Amino acid sequence: MEILPLLLVMTGACVVLGMLVFAFAVPSGGRVKSRRIASLRERHGDAMVVAEAQLRRISNTRDTKMDVAFGRILPNPALLAKRLAMTGKTWTVGQYGMATAGLTLVVALLMLLKGMPIALAVLFGLFVGIGLPHLVVGKTIQRRIGKFTAKFPDAIDLLVRGLRSGLPISETIGVVGQEVDGPVGEEFRSVSDKMKIGRTMDAALQETADRLGTPEFQFFVITIAIQRETGGNLAETLANLAHVLRMRGQMKLKIKAMSSESKASAYIIGALPFIVFGLIWFINGKYMQNFFIDERLMVIGMGGMVWMAIGAFIMAKMINFEI
Repeated sequence: MEILPLLLVMTGACVVLGMLVFAFAVPSGGRVKSRRIASLRERHGDAMVVAEAQLRRISNTRDTKMDVAFGRILPNPALLAKRLAMTGKTWTVGQYGMATAGLTLVVALLMLLKGMPIALAVLFGLFVGIGLPHLVVGKTIQRRIGKFTAKFPDAIDLLVRGLRSGLPISETIGVVGQEVDGPVGEEFRSVSDKMKIGRTMDAALQETADRLGTPEFQFFVITIAIQRETGGNLAETLANLAHVLRMRGQMKLKIKAMSSESKASAYIIGALPFIVFGLIWFINGKYMQNFFIDERLMVIGMGGMVWMAIGAFIMAKMINFEI
């Protein structure tokens, strides 16, 4: 039994090295892309240099060898790349895959050293390695979307002032991207850069709406699209939209304040069994191993987890309101 942890560490190291070798051995089209860009630069001169710089600024996907390697292993890499782009960070699919693999190996080895059975240690390592990066990405997206939603009505007000002063909508979007900081400015600068390289405003706005996934920005896109087809006073329509979005945000804050106490109680009650289980496991691991040996305790534990999951689902539905 003393040799088993050493063998597992060596196996994990070999797996990591094998993954690295496989990642860097994947053929890439980087050289072909460089030759094509060089030939285009020779034909088109300075215009190609400007377009290339703009494309580098607005593009969030970089198909490195590590990204291609983990894209073949991870399920649905396109959706994962979209989620990573929604964070506003420079995280890539390859970095996400390396973080997942590293956490899985470290947690599994730690659980094995604490005396946990091999199958359970691997499952627990997979749970932490897959769940923790997913949770971090989700929290980062929620934080960025929250900042965007909070400042978006102010950006619409700036758009309204620009339209009333006589500026066209395309130039006003560029002004908002320069004047507003945070995620709102980043997204409007991205829309402006896409229009500069030839994309239509409707297409650029819709791409941003699909990436953000917020109803507030989708309302904005639909408003502009309807106005471009039917005509009318766009400044007044956007001013009404900003007022509606502010009222929507206030209603969300009221619901969050009213349900915060219940949510905190649910989090504490739901986390206590797992916290106590983990503490007792690290204090006396042999005592808690009966939950994985005795069939009666296994049935009782699974039944308790099922009932807790049902209760958490019901409470989540009770405080979830569509506005």
